[in-house]
Amino acid sequence: MSEKNFSAEESVERTTIADVYRADKNLAGIVKKTKLIASEFFSELSGNEVYLKPENMQHTGAFKLRGAYNKISQLSAEERQRGVITASAGNHAQGVAFAAQKLGVVAYAAAKLGVKAVICMPATTPILKVEATKAYGAEVVLHGDGFDEAYQHSLKLCEEHGYVYVHPFNDLEVLLGQGTTALEIINELKDVDAILVPIGGGGFASGVALATKVVSPQVKVIGVEPENAACMKAALEAGEIVT
Repeated sequence: MSEKNFSAEESVERTTIADVYRADKNLAGIVKKTKLIASEFFSELSGNEVYLKPENMQHTGAFKLRGAYNKISQLSAEERQRGVITASAGNHAQGVAFAAQKLGVVAYAAAKLGVKAVICMPATTPILKVEATKAYGAEVVLHGDGFDEAYQHSLKLCEEHGYVYVHPFNDLEVLLGQGTTALEIINELKDVDAILVPIGGGGFASGVALATKVVSPQVKVIGVEPENAACMKAALEAGEIVT
């Protein structure tokens, strides 16, 4: 199963404002619309009005739930029967497990259909994240020392068992779900000038940028990543994805 199967690149160009609002509607009543918090410290430090969007207060503790739920909610009845699989070091895992349980995809005690969510996690994942993921009814498979090894193992299991893959970032529906954070920011802070967004795999930053530019193109989106793990900066300089 190739990376192309999960590529969102071609679909992004055809994305409209209606797609962003559709994702927002899908998440209504599922995710918390986390309210902005004015930061006196960062405002004084930067000489600007700075607000924080506390997605750590989200169900499962991270924004990842938004993308996972939006993706899984699009699955057909046949796809839900097959079950879903993903790879994650923690937050996406819990998002997928939570979403799958809400949508009747996970095989837990009361379920009779036998459908399930399988999460491949690195063997080094903190036990708290492993147990939190299991608590939502998911089957956890520990494999490898890092995300890349867990990801490759998840592709193998997906091929073997016919699961539906819920990629943690390279999927349009996942991006649109993550992008609803930008929609909430724009709705709450009408005169927002710029949104700073962290970059890990790039799904959150891509979703926020996508939603922002189709809803309020004048708002600047700035991606931020660790200096010693600047994968996006390296990729932009090389003009291609790099490891």
